[in-house]
Amino acid sequence: MDIAFLLNGESVALTGVAPTATLLDWLRETRGLTGTKEACREGDCGACTVMVTDAEGSRALNACILFLPQIHGKAIRTVEGLAAPDGRLHPVQQALIDHHASQCGFCTPGFAVSMATAQQTGDTDLEAALAGNLCRCTGYAPILRAAEAARDAPVPDWMEEDANFFLAEIPSGGADPQDRRGADSPPAFRPATADALAAWYETHPDATLIAGATDIGLWVTKGLQDLGQVAFLSGCEDLTRIEITETEIRLGAGVTIARLREMMRAQHPHFARMLTRFGSAQVRAAATLGGNIANGSPIGDSPPALIALGATLHLRQGARRRSLPLEDFFLDYRKQDRAPGEFVEAVTIPRQPDDLRCYKLSKRRDQDISAVLGCFNLTVRSGRVETARIAFGGMAGIPKRARAVEAALTGQPFAQATIKAALPAFASDFQPMSDMRASAGYRLRAAENMLWRLWHESRNDPADIDELAP
Repeated sequence: MDIAFLLNGESVALTGVAPTATLLDWLRETRGLTGTKEACREGDCGACTVMVTDAEGSRALNACILFLPQIHGKAIRTVEGLAAPDGRLHPVQQALIDHHASQCGFCTPGFAVSMATAQQTGDTDLEAALAGNLCRCTGYAPILRAAEAARDAPVPDWMEEDANFFLAEIPSGGADPQDRRGADSPPAFRPATADALAAWYETHPDATLIAGATDIGLWVTKGLQDLGQVAFLSGCEDLTRIEITETEIRLGAGVTIARLREMMRAQHPHFARMLTRFGSAQVRAAATLGGNIANGSPIGDSPPALIALGATLHLRQGARRRSLPLEDFFLDYRKQDRAPGEFVEAVTIPRQPDDLRCYKLSKRRDQDISAVLGCFNLTVRSGRVETARIAFGGMAGIPKRARAVEAALTGQPFAQATIKAALPAFASDFQPMSDMRASAGYRLRAAENMLWRLWHESRNDPADIDELAP
């Protein structure tokens, strides 16, 4: 595969790229840019963070699970590219020095790039911006002070150059003679439209579709899998559209979690708030809605909320399209109602008043997998529950509705006695498993407590950890 991109202001063109070669490995082994650190290789620690800029703007991404074809036509900045060509430091680099925010220094390059990205984009939620970067020795207080000190500094002019970069401006540059790892790899497909993807995937049903690679990347870096034929979907702009009408919201499968979160702030803010805890900023900027659904994980964060909102899933196989309620797509653990060569094209949500509440329980507040995730969409009129749609992740082998609980609530007064009477229905809906994240009994109790929390919040009682903290 042939690709071209901008690296720290320098144009690069590569031929014969192995489709599953990671940007991290290429930076370190071929280019000698070892400031981008190799650590977890699964997108958790942020030591490998790079800044990626394209027509959509700048974002921080994890180079360890970013395949080289995914950066085609984009501008990349590593920590080596933050300073000016004449050696002047980027404001975030100077702030890290001034605030003594580095000790062993291993994590510092990743922090610097995340901070520079936040400054570049005007992101003032610095704790969220840095939640994907781990530090084991300095502590976060001086790092956050450095980020705050650099926040209002002007963006350096040399960093602005990436925003004016266009693929057509890249000179051929020639091939990198050291990079021949793709010579014996199966050809990769890079469709520009969903139509092209549909035609190709119908004839290559065993191929692997790669959108953000936040999950598939680990198949390679941790599982050491050979993916065979692959297709990279980032070029399918029609899969990234968000369309809002008077009756529905249509979300293309390629919409990232970061964009979904921004859009949901105006539609269902509790959903958006929960998505702040979906991975890290680096993961949210790459992960896609379609990938989170097609993955089929019982602890995926978006399906419970979408199911509670009554979402419809749209699938495509060649020229054929079909739609089904999202909850019917999940059949059993890692088994979905999806035929060979069929892919997720979009999701639609009915426009509705915002009654959605989402509660995520995990061992860590940030960047952790859900133990239990409950989403409640109740319509209460004149003190009585008129309709109820409730869905959970982490309570079964699939994301699943709590139909017995819904029935116990519907038509009843939204009162303490009704909540108490509905609690036994959770055991009818779910027989959760025990694993390293939680026991079955704990999960059932947690689900019951989420219903209690919903009731307390309806009475404006403090129920959020931030409200209860001293």
